[in-house]
Amino acid sequence: MSPTRSAAARKAARPTTRATTAFDPIRVEPAYRKVAAALLERITDRTINAGERLPPEVELARQFGVHRGTVREALRELESNGVLKRERGSKLMMVTRPARATVAAGISRALALHDVSFHNVWEALTALEPPIAAAAARARKPVDLERFDALVSHLDALDTEAAVEQTAEFFRATGEATHNGVFMLAHEPLVQLLVPSLGVMIDKVPQARARIADAQKRIVSAIRARDPAQAGEWMAKHIRDFRRGFDIAGIALESHINGG
Repeated sequence: MSPTRSAAARKAARPTTRATTAFDPIRVEPAYRKVAAALLERITDRTINAGERLPPEVELARQFGVHRGTVREALRELESNGVLKRERGSKLMMVTRPARATVAAGISRALALHDVSFHNVWEALTALEPPIAAAAARARKPVDLERFDALVSHLDALDTEAAVEQTAEFFRATGEATHNGVFMLAHEPLVQLLVPSLGVMIDKVPQARARIADAQKRIVSAIRARDPAQAGEWMAKHIRDFRRGFDIAGIALESHINGG
């Protein structure tokens, strides 16, 4: 044999090393989660449309090859997420659209758990609300103007709790006046996060109600006139005013928001 070892022999003589890469455990989901995911996929791809009723639990269990209790758990999960509902007097689940407030509440909680601050929310509102107001000026309908008129007519007379709700509803009305579902949903989680601090600000800043009322009226006037530039400009001023109000009220913008 040649004194020079073959390449295969040299390779075999090398010390072996153990892989140091860590592997994540394989996640085994409960069967009801898999059933829920399968149903949700059919709902989101519109194979099953809003308003349609699902087959009875027994039939679903037969189709999925699982126990009826597994199907029941899956339906309960989708119902809690607002995807299904059971009408009074019916044993069958009906597909429905989740309410925006329900969807947004989940996002708000997730944002709070990720330690968002008042400054984060204010910065996001600064980016979102002026374009939303401009879009509302372009797309508003008579019914939107009627809603605005009802909202801005009595802010000064409201107690703090009602004034907070009115302020939140004004943002929602502006979003809905765009008739753009993305806009409507995009700012709702931020509005929900802002609401708990508004009461403190309104109570501590004497001029807060008057300034909010004035800004709302100017925004509505621009939306009524179909003036996107003015609507966006006044909304930007309105959001900047919120920051000044927080400073006067002593609310630390860098403090984390409690999502409740």
